Amino acid sequence: MSRAQGGQKGPVGATASQKAGGGAAAAKTTARKKTAGKQTQGSLTEAATPNTQEQAAGGQRKPGPDRAKLFVDAFLAWMEVQKGASPATLKAYGSDLAQLIEFLREQDADLGRPESVTRRHVQAYLAWLFRQGEAKSSMARKLAAVRSFFRFQQRNGVVTENVAAQVRNPRQEKRHPRALNVDETFALLDAEHGQGGTESAESARLLCRDLALAELLYGSGLRISEALGLNIDDVQLSSRVLRVMGKGSRERLAPLSDTSCESLRAWLDERPLLALPEEQALFVGSRGSRLNRREAARIVERLCRRAGLDFTVSPHSLRHSFATHLLSAGADLRSVQELLGHRRLTTTQRYTQVSLEHLMEAYDKAHPKATKK
Repeated sequence: MSRAQGGQKGPVGATASQKAGGGAAAAKTTARKKTAGKQTQGSLTEAATPNTQEQAAGGQRKPGPDRAKLFVDAFLAWMEVQKGASPATLKAYGSDLAQLIEFLREQDADLGRPESVTRRHVQAYLAWLFRQGEAKSSMARKLAAVRSFFRFQQRNGVVTENVAAQVRNPRQEKRHPRALNVDETFALLDAEHGQGGTESAESARLLCRDLALAELLYGSGLRISEALGLNIDDVQLSSRVLRVMGKGSRERLAPLSDTSCESLRAWLDERPLLALPEEQALFVGSRGSRLNRREAARIVERLCRRAGLDFTVSPHSLRHSFATHLLSAGADLRSVQELLGHRRLTTTQRYTQVSLEHLMEAYDKAHPKATKK
């Protein structure tokens, strides 16, 4: 069997948790979502109503820097509970909206009064990002955050239209992460044979972890966030599958290749010597707690150097290579979509590259007008 076959809560969020109390922790997911939705609605109503001190001052509204933050925090709480957004998404969206708040203050608009924001403001924001040298992919993500924010306000009746939905995405550069060829991939994953016997026991233990992580990124096509989010109980070696929590809290089962199973068994034997007693994470760092993304990137870079490659790749390149090799070997796009955990088939098409030779071969075999050899 080949390897390729075998890859803030702000004040509002805190208040919602406190109101729910200890009973909410034991409630079912549906009940939690309904409760969070009602509390978020109440927070927005409170934020949109002037307090009595402002009314007593003749209706003049005091500057309220916290008003915009209340709206943003309510939105992030909804994204977490209702949409199952990951911590990385919440952090990115929170940062993007905080940047928009600062920009709007120079434009005589306020995100704390969403009805004051127009399509022109959003277009001006994108133009400002372009002048700042932002990558078009980052601009698209920031626009997605603004769209989601106004979609949430529209659902709650705060605004009548989503002004950000009227703004087009910046045209994206068609860039792909570098896909390793099969020989390069095998060299990286077989790096344990490169310097055998010259390392300390601790170095050998860490190498065992590094190879197990790389095997999952390539052998099962996991996202780095999915691999780092795995717990010990998610590994089912007897069934040769992993229980993976993907984007949007969508759970799927990912197959394990033969070499992935071997690497995981070896790592699970060594893991107790590194992990803290109560730590449930499958992959841990040298201090015994869950491995983070930065260290995971360093791990893949070290494996590249150890394999003698004259370049380094990111963890995502291993996932990209997984999909590319499957397609080159004849796997259909729909199956690869399921393995990658993509919701849309167009996402799979963007992540994968198929060689021209493979496309021409498929054409020659399938098209009735093609020249048969």
